[in-house]
Amino acid sequence: MDDRGWDETVAEFMKYHIWTIGCQMNSSDSLRVAAALEARGCEYTEDVRQADIVVLNTCVVRQSAEDRASGFLWSLKPLKERRPGLIIALMGCMVGIRGNGRLREQFPHVDVLMPPGDVQPLLHYLDQVLPQEGVERCDGSVHPILPAHLRGQLISAPVPVVLGCNHVCSYCVIPARRGRERSRPLAAIVSEVEALARSGVREVVLLGQIVDRYGYDLGAEAPRLPDLLAAVSEVEGIARIRFLTSHPNYFDDSLIEAVRTLPKVCEHIEVPIQAGDDEILRRMRRGYSVDDYRRLIERIRERLPGCSIATDVIVGFPGETERQFQNTLDLLAELEMDVCHVAMYSPRPGTLAAATMVDDVPPEEKKRRLDAVNALQEEIAARINRRLLGRRVEILVEGKQKGKWKGRTRTNKLVFFSDESGRDWRGELVEVVVTWSGPWSMQAELAAVREKDAAMETR
Repeated sequence: MDDRGWDETVAEFMKYHIWTIGCQMNSSDSLRVAAALEARGCEYTEDVRQADIVVLNTCVVRQSAEDRASGFLWSLKPLKERRPGLIIALMGCMVGIRGNGRLREQFPHVDVLMPPGDVQPLLHYLDQVLPQEGVERCDGSVHPILPAHLRGQLISAPVPVVLGCNHVCSYCVIPARRGRERSRPLAAIVSEVEALARSGVREVVLLGQIVDRYGYDLGAEAPRLPDLLAAVSEVEGIARIRFLTSHPNYFDDSLIEAVRTLPKVCEHIEVPIQAGDDEILRRMRRGYSVDDYRRLIERIRERLPGCSIATDVIVGFPGETERQFQNTLDLLAELEMDVCHVAMYSPRPGTLAAATMVDDVPPEEKKRRLDAVNALQEEIAARINRRLLGRRVEILVEGKQKGKWKGRTRTNKLVFFSDESGRDWRGELVEVVVTWSGPWSMQAELAAVREKDAAMETR
């Protein structure tokens, strides 16, 4: 790669690199950007130093994520100085739906600003600086939606179904950065899932900031999430369906029934509590009480025995006392969730909490509380996973890691197994027997191999 600006030779062999941080919605947006660039003739590279186009897809839900994005962006400045023709695009919640003029002053080496999920600014920029005759213009919504290097390799793919959010929790910047709630048409979602299946995807994860509000903005007669799950279940080639993230207020009996009766829908529920204290929940503007949440979990477990449930918790919210934090710990100990994603509160500009509440819990105390939740959850997860020892479970194999095949159970447990046969298990549903369990993953043997060995021993 030379240090010139663009010429015709360079333009014919453009390579792109995408750096993504944040939620699965960002991962999905990055897939669309990649597909759009490849429709324009670009090729993917893992090495940012070899890229002609670098896209940073950013998150600002927490200050740590924004700091990481800023740090990576600044690391590109010397590369841009050496190669002025390098195109740098900044995308995602750091930009937001309304844009952010201050970003151009802060990062003058950035060429393009892209709101979340919107690939058009980059494509328009490329049309201006590198016009190409006869190239199909791609808006990121055409099929195939997977870049070439992931076709046949990506087994589980995210599919946005609800964009934006109307709920405006006091700590959350997402409504300001991604806009109001917009449900995608059911037919468009099904068409996208069909394209993913043709590209080798075996599992789809239906995404929304509040996924169980799918269809609410389309009118009383519009399809809801259970209807969407049923429609996606009809797509040939898709073996499993997941959905996230749910809100306690909208997780109704019809959704529970859909999970119970649709064979492809996995028995894994992600429904955040955020805090185990009613006063904190009120100031977070979550719209439910601890007892409301407790009753929901009881109802889910009654109707879906053996399901797994994941939750989210924020520690160190403004004004959170030691007693209020202990209430959260007590609730987690009582409910025994399979997974608890915990984060320290950080004020986000433009939110109600940042504007009206004092961030008065010291950083070291936030860290102590985070560590306490993680320690408790490690004990709970280890205890839950031990129940699977010696049991036969089905996993969908996603790929290899450190020489072992890995996959997930229907309840989203990560399982590793070895196989010396040389067979490519990627994308297959495989029966394994759990031989070791830990809080975060398990080891297993192929059920067929274990049964064969057992038969040999009895002879």
